Amino acid sequence: MSEPTLQVFGIFASIQGESTRAGLPCAFVRLAGCPLRCTYCDTVDAREASGEELTVAEVVERLLALGPRLAEVTGGEPLAQPATPQLLTALADAGLEVLLETSGAFPIEDLDPRVRIVLDIKTPGSGMVERNRLENLALLDRERDEVKLVITDRADFDWAVSLSREHDLVERAAVLISPVPGAVSATALSEWILDSGLPLRLQLQLHKLIWPDGGDER
Repeated sequence: MSEPTLQVFGIFASIQGESTRAGLPCAFVRLAGCPLRCTYCDTVDAREASGEELTVAEVVERLLALGPRLAEVTGGEPLAQPATPQLLTALADAGLEVLLETSGAFPIEDLDPRVRIVLDIKTPGSGMVERNRLENLALLDRERDEVKLVITDRADFDWAVSLSREHDLVERAAVLISPVPGAVSATALSEWILDSGLPLRLQLQLHKLIWPDGGDER
């Protein structure tokens, strides 16, 4: 039986720019392809690419060679590829702390419990709100998982607050609120967070502050 393969857009080391692990050295595997078409997508090249075909073992070997003990599997949409759960388990077996950033449009119930899920719930401004699989929310682990909401305007923020209250998100996970650059200022979003009375975490893309000319690879 042949080993499962993945379509890989890139493998690289960088500074983790998002999540509660922001600021740490991190080894990334960016998988190719995504069935969603978010209005603010900042990885269009990966979304549209076919990528390099690699086995799970080859991906793990390349990530381990980079050095950081924190690893993130991202995309594109990682869970659109059937072999991604096996990759996540293999990375955890190798002793890495593993993050998965996923759109939330795919089920998460069968993923390795050692993996820290960053669930990127789609706001109305994304144009993909109907792709949210809200049953994933009940599966989040307060001690491990995170929710990310990308905000395009005040209506998105109000929607995010309503969702947080309706589903007790702050009791289920760390809730990260990110502004779309050029659409919402960090100042305005900070004020909205303060006024909401909820323990939401402002998230700016640290890697874009470090490398403003684009890219997060060295």
